[in-house]
Amino acid sequence: MSDTVVSTEGSQERELLGHPIGLVVCFLTEMWERFSYYGMRTILVLYLVKYHLFSAEKASMIYGAYAGLVYMMPIIGGYMADRYLGSRKAVTYGAILLVLGHGLMGFHGPAAFMDGETVVRNDFYLNLFFLALALIIAGVGFLKANISTIVGALYGPNDPRRDGGFSIFYMGINVGSLLSTALVGYVGETYGWNYGFGLAGIGMLFGLLVFLWGQRLLDGRAEPPNPPELKEKSPIGLNKEYTIYLGGLVMVAVSWVLMQYQTFVGQLLGLSGFVMVGLILVYAFTKCTKVERDRLIVACFLIAIQSVFWALFEQQAASLTLLADQQFNLDVLGMNVLASQVQLMNPLFIVLLAPVMAWLWVALANKKLEPSTPAKFGIAMLLIGLGYIVFSWGMSLDDSTSKSFLWLAFIYLSLTLAELCLSPVGLSMVTKLSVAKIVGMLMGTWFLFTALGNYVAGWISSLTGSSGHGADSGTLDIVATIDVYTTIGYLSGGVGIFILLLTPLLRKGMHGVH
Repeated sequence: MSDTVVSTEGSQERELLGHPIGLVVCFLTEMWERFSYYGMRTILVLYLVKYHLFSAEKASMIYGAYAGLVYMMPIIGGYMADRYLGSRKAVTYGAILLVLGHGLMGFHGPAAFMDGETVVRNDFYLNLFFLALALIIAGVGFLKANISTIVGALYGPNDPRRDGGFSIFYMGINVGSLLSTALVGYVGETYGWNYGFGLAGIGMLFGLLVFLWGQRLLDGRAEPPNPPELKEKSPIGLNKEYTIYLGGLVMVAVSWVLMQYQTFVGQLLGLSGFVMVGLILVYAFTKCTKVERDRLIVACFLIAIQSVFWALFEQQAASLTLLADQQFNLDVLGMNVLASQVQLMNPLFIVLLAPVMAWLWVALANKKLEPSTPAKFGIAMLLIGLGYIVFSWGMSLDDSTSKSFLWLAFIYLSLTLAELCLSPVGLSMVTKLSVAKIVGMLMGTWFLFTALGNYVAGWISSLTGSSGHGADSGTLDIVATIDVYTTIGYLSGGVGIFILLLTPLLRKGMHGVH
């Protein structure tokens, strides 16, 4: 009995179904936030190609810049929460910005049309669309890293339930994703894009209301580190708390500008990633013990390498959705599946397979055969690489075979198995390998490299389409797509083998953290 008390020391005392009760609040908030994010993402590229008549190349780059910025901004939001706001206030503010952004997506003006060889778009509504994306980008910046940090704060440093808690939290993400890809995609493609975006916005409103209601269940674990400091005046005359909120609006304005310059976003992400890893390593070598330093070095390596995974995984919202729309037979068991709804396979497979994978890891652990976190990263890269190699081969077969829905099911199964090896343990790994003082910054850096991967996903997707303009410019080049998918498949496999070879060294650097 004493072992149990020691192992859960520092964890939240109030429990529900064996886990800290605050996990319920985090689960439901993240579920609705992901409902809104994945719902909007489900139809975004189709909307850009079919409603605004962007080429597949340009739509992919807009998607990549947006997805990249969405995952970059948690660096700033994570720092502001660590240093000033605390996670609770940061998540609340982020949720408000998200509600505004998703609500604005419902107002999209007249559709683009062809005037001879020229595409005519309404600039005012296009700018309103980019403003809506900017609000979502800033909102996720304040919410995403900090809701994960709250989950970590509910568990003591040696609580064996921590990994299970993150897995449950991760299921919230996928329940939200499952609901949204089924509903938002259907409403958007059937009744109108603005209705789909509006439905995503209603989901985010539910998320905000849940978090406001559930704050009392967090038992003060997400409060500002120094509440009196927030009341102090800033150089602009406001108190520091309101100055940070004003800075959030500046973040919106900057994101709006950046969305117009997609290539620059990629350069900014690459430079930011290099700088953040540099800062963490400087901190590791100047402020940390040897054990802390080694752990931070391993964390930085795994954080950087996961960007390759996301570049391949996020094709599902870009080139894979366009492929589903243009290349594949979507009649499944007598039902006509919409192109946007094909993305539903990822959360569906996760809901079905996550318990199986959890059982598998436990069974292997009991036999002392469970792969370490670095090994799981390597396995994920091998799985995703194999998926793309086989999928591209399937697309190269004769028309009657290559258009089968089974190829889509296969690539989504590969993506999901890889995700289950990497993503849940990745979030947990960051909180366990980090030094307490910079856990928000390290979590933000995880999302920054996720951002870089998401941007590269858009760039890879852009290589599969034409760069022309007009009603047919959204069509993918199938030969180019097969070549691109084969190349990234072999690249991913190579990265996987490299990680597995380094695994013994990485495990040594983790100093007992599993």
